[in-house]
Amino acid sequence: MNGIHDMGGMHGFGPVEREANEPVFHHEWEGRAFAMRVVTPVPIPGGARNNIETMEPLRYLRSSYYEKWLHARVKGLIDSGVLTAAELQAREALYRGRPDTPVPHCEDPERVQAVLANLRKHRSPRREVDAQPRFAIGDVVRVRNLHPHGHTRLPRYVRGKRGVVTRFYGFQDVQDAQPSGAAAEPQAVYAVRFAALELWGDAAEANSTVCIDMWESYLEPLEEQSQ
Repeated sequence: MNGIHDMGGMHGFGPVEREANEPVFHHEWEGRAFAMRVVTPVPIPGGARNNIETMEPLRYLRSSYYEKWLHARVKGLIDSGVLTAAELQAREALYRGRPDTPVPHCEDPERVQAVLANLRKHRSPRREVDAQPRFAIGDVVRVRNLHPHGHTRLPRYVRGKRGVVTRFYGFQDVQDAQPSGAAAEPQAVYAVRFAALELWGDAAEANSTVCIDMWESYLEPLEEQSQ
């Protein structure tokens, strides 16, 4: 979808600040938000990324990384019927009025070890399918000018631009939002190289390029545009 989250190629947001020796979590609640995401067995209607991308723009810009995660999980619990907005508001009011109220706590060492083992397990994104990639290394392609309503990994700044396929990664599951009840078949994934001049015109740095990993459905042969 098109929204404030799609910030690639945009000016005016300042440099990305790199923090030396950055901790995994800056605050204890961030670890709890991460744990909620990992161990709560409740699918989020529409997906977590969709919930984040539909945040009010100013709130999105002001929220930290894990604040966005927390928003997505809480909204998902409400949308799925596990939690009601009234129950959430009542619990928030409780802790505002009595901040010393103990937080629910559970000791389950076996579950902790199972979760840690699952997090550390390697899962290859590649899928074995009986299909051939549409494009070959060296093919000149154009990115389709798509504007989906749900989550997409297609950056706005590259839509409609020409590039060259430089690598084929195999077939992987599509992570874009799908219509309700639909399942996406794995697609070929490529690295596509774009000249910075193609993306940003004369404002681009000379002789620079940008490589972007893209699913096959994002691309079309350049000759289809010339017919």
